[in-house]
Amino acid sequence: MKNRLVIIFLLMMLFLSGCKSDGENTRVVLTTGFSKNEIFRIENNSCTLPEIMVFLTNIQNRYESVFGEEIWSASTDGMTLEEDVKDTVLAQLAQMKTMDLLAERNGVSLSDEEKGKAGQAAEEYFSSLNETEKELLGVTEKEIENLYLEYALAEKVYDFIIKDINPEISDDEARTITVQHILLKTYAVDGTGKKIEYSEEEKKEVYRKAEEILKLAREEDSDFEKLIMEYSEDERSVYSFGKGEMESSFEEASFNLETGQISDIVETSYGYHIIKCISTFNREETDANKVKIVEKRKEEVFGQEYEAFVTTLTRNINEELWESVSLIHDENVTTMDFFEIYNKYFEKDS
Repeated sequence: MKNRLVIIFLLMMLFLSGCKSDGENTRVVLTTGFSKNEIFRIENNSCTLPEIMVFLTNIQNRYESVFGEEIWSASTDGMTLEEDVKDTVLAQLAQMKTMDLLAERNGVSLSDEEKGKAGQAAEEYFSSLNETEKELLGVTEKEIENLYLEYALAEKVYDFIIKDINPEISDDEARTITVQHILLKTYAVDGTGKKIEYSEEEKKEVYRKAEEILKLAREEDSDFEKLIMEYSEDERSVYSFGKGEMESSFEEASFNLETGQISDIVETSYGYHIIKCISTFNREETDANKVKIVEKRKEEVFGQEYEAFVTTLTRNINEELWESVSLIHDENVTTMDFFEIYNKYFEKDS
């Protein structure tokens, strides 16, 4: 089952982690006037501790089912995985609450049928919880239902905003090609990983070498793959790509080649390239690229409206309560089907 809203969250990490921002048009107030168990408030839309715990615990148990409990000892850049997951959950719920406000502004609402599905999903999920889970999550069936309602509404407003995007992409626009290349670098890397550009004299010497290799490559019985192994300074010898994915000089030269044709010497920020076209059209990769192009357009259209809307909102976070939130480590707490049950009732073909 495909969790479409989680995909939206991954694409649209526009709401800053922890609901905090120094943006010029963002108004943030900390730890003032909160009701019991209220983690944050965006305008009049609140997020409670039980809602946080449902998301956090389901994601926690998903991690542990794959990597084991020892995964929580991992850390990156001074941040523990628990802190990272907490921030992700906070950002996801903040986005969901914001998208629900965006739905209200756009006149988007759930149908009676959709509300009924949310109720059925809530009943199924809540009945799957044991007494320990209900107690430690502190959640009621009504709160689960509200989460599913907001989840579905966020998905619906996303679909509403991107509804006019044309899904038809031509073969030419999405065309991907496959090339081999020989790279002679025009830079070195020092002990700290810093890129040091060659001098003009050094670059001229590299260019003269590239000319010699190009002459060999264009000989009648030339073995281009052998030349790659002998001379190329790139770990990769083959690239498949569409328009807009490579440096412009490399892309332009590649797309102007016929199958089997070899380019002149092409300069990029990496150095001098000799390119050989292997295929001017790949049906499978072109079709996959069409999907990527449509998704990128959706991301851009939704992102523009969402980002503009976020800057108009007042956001408040209860820092003290949020800092007290932690993972539940109890052998009786194993729930992890919250999102799967949502998909069961709201799964779409697209």
